[in-house]
Amino acid sequence: MRGRHGGRIIHRMDDMPSRFPVSLPALRAAARAAGFIRSCEERTGSLLAVLAAACPGGRILELGTGVGEGTAWLLSGMDRASHLVTVELDEVVQRVAREELGSDPRVTFVAEDGGAWLRNYGGEPFDLVFADTWPGKFSHLERALQLVALGGTYLIDDLTPQPDWPEDHEAAVKRLLADLEAREDFHSVRMAWASGLLMAVRSARA
Repeated sequence: MRGRHGGRIIHRMDDMPSRFPVSLPALRAAARAAGFIRSCEERTGSLLAVLAAACPGGRILELGTGVGEGTAWLLSGMDRASHLVTVELDEVVQRVAREELGSDPRVTFVAEDGGAWLRNYGGEPFDLVFADTWPGKFSHLERALQLVALGGTYLIDDLTPQPDWPEDHEAAVKRLLADLEAREDFHSVRMAWASGLLMAVRSARA
């Protein structure tokens, strides 16, 4: 990829992933058949795989399974001792992920409202929390952050403005980003990349 800067031609690195989960083609075909268009962007997926690989024996939470593309990316980075809990309100949509990925003993599928699950969960914190739906991001944020272990990572996507956003959604995104960056217990970084990301790591400072 090339661009111009001060009259000079700049060659940009190709940032698209070169390795993909083996289950991804089947999941994408099922998503197309179901008319599901909100699957995990593949550059975000590649980051999920890297973050999962950085948590050997880790506990990982995904809020918003969808058809399981993000789930597949997470599993591709996880070691055998890691475990993933993935929560989805729409059981019909999640069934696609269950059929393709349910034989993997490292993943537990939960068909439940994410907000209710967050309120009721009483187990151990997670080394990685990926919030890819409304609960844990625009609602129940405090509870989701409480479930991030010390040194753990919280990741959200879909932050770049889109033409089909509701009128007040951009303001909600700006409030969310400001709230996260104002916290003393997390170090945050915005990434104008993929669908627009924010990654925050729980700090021992607070």
